[in-house]
Order: sequence, then C-alpha cells, then structure tokens
Amino acid sequence: MSDVADRTFEETIARHDRIEPRDAMPDDYRHTLIRQIAQHAHSEIIGMQPEGNWITRAPSLRRKAILLAKVQDEAGHGLYLYSAAETLGVSREELTRNLLTGAQKYSSIFNYPTLSYADVGTIGWLVDGAAICNQVPLCRTSYGPYGRAMIRICKEESFHQRQGYELLATMMRGTDEQRAMVQESVDRFWWPSLMMFGPPDGDSPHTAQSMAWGIKRHTNDELRRWFVDMTVPQAEALGVTLPDPALAWNAERASYDFGEPDWDEFWAVVKGDGPCNAQRLAHRQQAYDDGAWVREAALAFAEKAGDEG
Repeated sequence: MSDVADRTFEETIARHDRIEPRDAMPDDYRHTLIRQIAQHAHSEIIGMQPEGNWITRAPSLRRKAILLAKVQDEAGHGLYLYSAAETLGVSREELTRNLLTGAQKYSSIFNYPTLSYADVGTIGWLVDGAAICNQVPLCRTSYGPYGRAMIRICKEESFHQRQGYELLATMMRGTDEQRAMVQESVDRFWWPSLMMFGPPDGDSPHTAQSMAWGIKRHTNDELRRWFVDMTVPQAEALGVTLPDPALAWNAERASYDFGEPDWDEFWAVVKGDGPCNAQRLAHRQQAYDDGAWVREAALAFAEKAGDEG
C-alpha cells in the first residue's frame, strides 16, 4: 500500500466507517478477515451435522420441519459467508480445500456429539445463544460485506435460539425422564459453549489487532461474560442447573462470577483431538466428493452457454 492508501485506510477505521472490497487495505487486514470469515463459514457448514443427525428421528412432523428449516438456514449462512470471503480475493474452492486439509478451522463446539434429542434444544439455546453474543457486534464490523451478511444471519440465529429454548421448555414440562434428559444435555454443552468465544484474552493472538482494525468490537472475555449474564436467568426460568459450582452473582460488578473452562480440552479439540473431529471432516469430504458431478455439470453448462453466446 502507498502512504496515501495507508492513511486513507487508517482514517476510515478511525471514523468507524466501512472498508469495501475495492478499497485499499493492508495485506494483514485482508488475511485476518479471510481467516475469520472462513472459520465462521466453515462452522456454519460443519454445524449442520450435529443437528442433522436427528432429522430422521425427530418425535413429530412439526419438530422435523423446524429442524429441517434450521439446518437449511445454517447452509445459507455458510454460503453468505463464503461469498463475503470471496470479495477478498480467495476462491470458494480454496476455502473448501483449506477446511478439508485442516489448514483452516471451524468452531470447536461442533466436534461434540449429539447423544439425545434434547441436544437439539440445547444447541439452539446455548450454542446459538453464544453465537448471537459473538455475532451481533459483527454487524458493525469494519469490513462491509461481512457486516451486511451478519445482519440477516443474526436475525435467523436469534430465531434458532428461541426455537431451542421453546423445545427445552416443552420437555421440562414433560416427564421426569424428559427433564433428566434436558439436564444431562445442558451439563455436557455448558462448558463447550463457553469455549466458543475463544481462549482468554491473554492467550488470544489475534484479538488486540482485530479490535484495533474494527473487525472485532469486544474481547473474548467480554463476550463470554455477556453470554453468562444473559443465560443464567434463562436457565432459572427453564428450571435447569448450570454445572458450575463457582457461578454466583457479584453485586459489586452487577454481573455473575463463573468458573474457568478446561482450556486443555479446548486446545486439544482445536488441534483435532475432539470426540468428533475426524467424523465431521470425513463426512464433509464425502459430501464434497459426492457432489463432484454437480460441479462438473455446472461448469460444462456454463462453458456451453458461453460458447453459444
């Protein structure tokens, strides 16, 4: 970048205005955005798998339709985000290759299994709730295509969170077995949900620069605390217990104190040693391979249409 372009970029960031695809931007800014948007897109695509596991076993046609709609929404979110990443000069083919080879990551939460139907509700309530806390500030991110994509995504994620909460509330009004199923599910997903915000601020290598550039608006720990403060009253209304003995109201801060997740577990999952890492990528690889004929047909059709034009 020239000195003039660099100064223009810095002035735009300082005004909290948007950087657009044709604007000059530092290479590090571009690469940081590609990494973050790609991880977000991959998470939406991989995130279809845990809940998709229950589509054929949903207990009613209504519940099946709700779950189908949600999984379809997640696919759409992935496509919006891949499109936003493409405006930075990276191809969707390259992004897919980076996912399948492990060069780019996705959210650690999706490497945990969905062992009961209650997990569908818990993912909606806790996982999508954490996603909302993470993603609403991204509607104001400094990169235009990313921020605009997030507006629709956040509206749909908010609906998913309410769907999950409604499912759990229904089960908590049911039998003792159903209530026990919900509690067991919450016990398994609580700590991985807190890990979704990333490592503590002191161990996060990208947070400071991302905030300086306006890509992020809040630190990992700020978002985590926001999520806990939002979720505790909801848990009380549901009648479930959050599995954290350190959880307590701090009147001085007007916020909850809470325990630390197992960060050794977090890093193990991120590095590929989670319960379902291999399964998730193998399933995505198979889907990619099975769709090869569709991509080939589309390319052949485009080439034929070009020749005829």
